[in-house]
Amino acid sequence: MRRTKLAELIAWKDSSSRKPLIIRGARQVGKTWLMKEFGRTQYSQTVYLNFEQNKRLKSLFTDDFDIKRIILALQAESGLTINPENTLLIFDEIQEIPEALTALKYFQEDAPEYHMISAGSLLGVALHSDISFPVGKVIFMDLYPLSFPEFLEAIEETKLIELLQTGDWKLLTTFKPKYIDRLRQYFFVGGMPEAVLKFSQNGNYNEVRDIQNQILNAYEHDFSKHTPKEIVPRIRMVWNSVPAQLAKENRKFIYGIIREGSRAKDYEIALSWLIDCGLVHKICRVSKPAIPLKAYEDRSSFKLFLSDIGLLSAMGDIDPRTLLEGNRIFSEFKGALTEQYVLQQLISCDEYVIFYWSAERSTAEVDFILQTEGKIIPLEVKAEENLQAKSLKVYVEKFSPEMSVRTSMSDYRKQDWLINLPLYAIHRLNKITN
Repeated sequence: MRRTKLAELIAWKDSSSRKPLIIRGARQVGKTWLMKEFGRTQYSQTVYLNFEQNKRLKSLFTDDFDIKRIILALQAESGLTINPENTLLIFDEIQEIPEALTALKYFQEDAPEYHMISAGSLLGVALHSDISFPVGKVIFMDLYPLSFPEFLEAIEETKLIELLQTGDWKLLTTFKPKYIDRLRQYFFVGGMPEAVLKFSQNGNYNEVRDIQNQILNAYEHDFSKHTPKEIVPRIRMVWNSVPAQLAKENRKFIYGIIREGSRAKDYEIALSWLIDCGLVHKICRVSKPAIPLKAYEDRSSFKLFLSDIGLLSAMGDIDPRTLLEGNRIFSEFKGALTEQYVLQQLISCDEYVIFYWSAERSTAEVDFILQTEGKIIPLEVKAEENLQAKSLKVYVEKFSPEMSVRTSMSDYRKQDWLINLPLYAIHRLNKITN
């Protein structure tokens, strides 16, 4: 399967100001595959080292950070001659040997000719410990589960992607049923590479769900393996509460849903751990839609989403028929899945600062407020073709934005104050707002 981040890695390789690159992302989103595929397609050879599997490599970085000595040791370990011109160096699970993170500084300062790339699933957690991090000496790239266009490519629907890129809305509407069918599949399968690969091979939803449950079990194992024992139960409680939090009509995170009488300070560390691992996304409220949105952030009010819509479907134990054929009883959680889907696509674009807005003294709430290229864009999400946008109207009357967007199952249309963008084309948002 192809990942769009590969083009970003090629640009990094060709950059004259290249620094060591760190790929961040939750476990099993495809970081290792992406690095190896990049090495396979763009270099003569790759030296791959996994610091979680090979702890003896720690001794390479304990005495000093002499890059020549480290390179000699890496050659001995790999059996390969490392030439800067044609070799990609990969340090995987780099957080397991903190000294290796520090060593990246010396690669950048003393040996910038080497192409050095690394990754870490729990890197965000590790950075809260006493690691000497090479600030300013590295650059980051975030990897997420497959987006909807990447999913379409993985299941060999490249023509649907090409059609989306044209922006020919009249023609796109002709193929609307096919896009919606594929979108419902994505709601179940999600974007975790192993689940997508299995689905592309045999279309078996039960096998996809088995893989998703295995991933969820692996995450639970991480809770116990990498955190102090006294924090583990609280991490699990926050994690397992996410489907219930999103099932509410108002998706604002409520600590009382975790356990009656719970307070924010009881779960701050647990919540931070899940965020730092990339397992959840925290979207805060803004009191005013002005630039910069960060200045108007209300940290006490937020919504919590998972990293992947397929995992949310699995945690909610939603069967394929419910998703693919529709079910009236399913209506409330369908809204939650749709918001999860939209957020996941927005985050994968790396183009938006994302918040949400709600009024102080009314029920009006706009699902997402986006800041991009000096603009503030309100975005309302609808799961079906219901085109009422009452909250968005309240927002427009109060703040008079230049542009408002609603995304739904309805066709593309542009009105005086509102653009309706089909859900299956949400990744085209930047094209219609420029």
